[in-house]
Formats: sequence, C-alpha cells, structure tokens
Amino acid sequence: MRVLKGMVLGAVMALPAVAMAGGKPVNIRPDVATVTVETGAGAVEIGRVQDNDNHLTGDWAKTSRPCPLFCIQPISPAEGVATIGELEIMNMLQRDDAVVVDSRVAKWYYNGTIPGALHIPYTEISDRLDELGCEPDFDGWICDDAKPVALFCNGPWCGQSPTAIRAMIGAGYPADKIFYYRGGMQVWRMLGLTVIEPKDG
Repeated sequence: MRVLKGMVLGAVMALPAVAMAGGKPVNIRPDVATVTVETGAGAVEIGRVQDNDNHLTGDWAKTSRPCPLFCIQPISPAEGVATIGELEIMNMLQRDDAVVVDSRVAKWYYNGTIPGALHIPYTEISDRLDELGCEPDFDGWICDDAKPVALFCNGPWCGQSPTAIRAMIGAGYPADKIFYYRGGMQVWRMLGLTVIEPKDG
C-alpha cells in the first residue's frame, strides 16, 4: 500500500492540552496538542475534546446501518488510490498545494465538517475538477497539474467519497494524486476532533 512520505504536522502547539473534568490531557499525538488550519472564515485550531468521559451520541453512535445503501466500503475504492488517516488529513489541510474535499451532499456537510475542507458533493465532482487543478478541454479535462486531493464522507459505511473518486478517475484525474480518508466524519468525531458547522449555506 502506498503511503504519503515525509508528512510532518506543522503549525502545531506542542504543549499538552489542558484536561477538563479532572481527566488527563487528550492530545493528537504525545507531542502535539493542536493543529492550526486556514479556512474561509479564518484560522481554526483542530484539537480533541478534553472531556475524558465524552462519547458519541445520535447518528454518529449508530453501528448497524442497512446494506445495500450503507455497506462497508473497501480499504481502497480504486487502483492506485492510497487510503490515509487523520494525521495525514491534518497535514494536507496545512499544505498550500493540496486540497481536502468533503464529498457529501449538503444535508450532511452543513451538519458539521472538518475545518478547512472544500465542499464538492460527489454528484458534482466531475464538473468541478478545475477547483482541483485540472483545465477544461473539448474532450473533458486535462489534469497535468492536478493537486493532491483527499476525499472523505461519513465513514467506512458511506459510498459518497468512493463514488466521487471513481468519477474523478473516469474523468482523467490521476489516481496517484487521490487519497481516501475512509474513516470520514464518524471516525473523526469518534476521536473527538474539532468539527465546524459551515456558515455559507
């Protein structure tokens, strides 16, 4: 399996996070408490919920979603696409040459997303590749200058980002520039990482 090499979290706060409710600090890594990323609304600090008793509730606590609509997704949705985790997502959010895409439909996106993610619904991705470095052509897209892009949706049971990834490859986007965050919002929330509600809707 291909992995991103040389990924180092930058612009971090290396001091331990302050624990709430008398618990122990909950860092991203032992040496990293928070990561700062730029968003359309300004800088946002990504950290983890400091309440040691915090747990998922509501939709995000569900474990058994009916298939075929909510089937478990494969580790990689297409040949040549690397699957990544939370640390790699945070790294890509800090890079000027990479894009993190929330490929969910608006209903899910406006309920909360990863700070700094660009919203391109999976139903629109093939028409918006110019936002990811491709140029329109008579026959479709020229993607010689395609940016590294990571896509996510609701979690390992969600088919929106895998569908978007396959559509991108079908339109000419190079598979080796695409990364799949399979954990999606369910795992992001399970780890207590910062979620924002977009204000542009």
